[in-house]
Amino acid sequence: MAELKNTMEIFKLLDQSNCRLCNEKTCLAFAAAVFKGRRQISECPHLDPAVIEKFSGKTKKAQSIEEDMADAVARLRAGIAGIDLAQAASRVGGRFSGGKLAIRIFGKDFSVDAAGNLFSDIHINPWLAIPVLNYIINGGGTPVSGKWVPFRELKDGMVRNPLFQRRCEDPLKRVADEYPAFFADLLDIFDGKQVDNLFDSDISIVLSPLPLLPILICYWKPDEGLESSFHLFFDQTAEQNLHIDSVYTLAAGFVHMFEKIAKRHAAR
Repeated sequence: MAELKNTMEIFKLLDQSNCRLCNEKTCLAFAAAVFKGRRQISECPHLDPAVIEKFSGKTKKAQSIEEDMADAVARLRAGIAGIDLAQAASRVGGRFSGGKLAIRIFGKDFSVDAAGNLFSDIHINPWLAIPVLNYIINGGGTPVSGKWVPFRELKDGMVRNPLFQRRCEDPLKRVADEYPAFFADLLDIFDGKQVDNLFDSDISIVLSPLPLLPILICYWKPDEGLESSFHLFFDQTAEQNLHIDSVYTLAAGFVHMFEKIAKRHAAR
């Protein structure tokens, strides 16, 4: 019997009714508590006894986020060896030269060789490496449609949307509110492209973290006692070019970079 390796594997066993009879706010919160060892899977009142017997004690020992991400990068680098980089280049909107597949990330060159080694002028951390490698290995190569949708409307996005709002949209909103001029400069540094004011927003900027996965940033400035509003949108084809987990990781990664840069430089 394989171990339950992460929170989502536990979550899929639950009925996802958010009944709160386990005293957790949501089934996802209960699954996370089980994975971290704070709760037992048998504490869910809706699980069939056969499921409880099958999976009790089968949760893999939790690692730190850093350890999980390092393992993921290692697996993906090994997976690069199993694909034809020249063929993959045309599929993912990149180019193949000198034995490397190269793509543009936020306007900067990023390349990978057949051994999974990564090369770039920008800092490569796991938040970036994981979605990029997943994109190269598994990306569907679906052309961008031009139709923007919120994260929650992507496949399996609804269940992750509260976390996406808390970790991605809310932090960027704070940066935009506190340092509006610096925020505009950051978008320019990350090769943001101004577009028509979509959704009646005051600011509409498109970023290109991956060739076939653009992100639309929309910001509504505070006005007459109303607070500002901030939302990220994705092309509706995003789910065909990158798994929802990597879409989240990609967004969280660049938000983390924005926060670090803002804290270090904006207040000076």
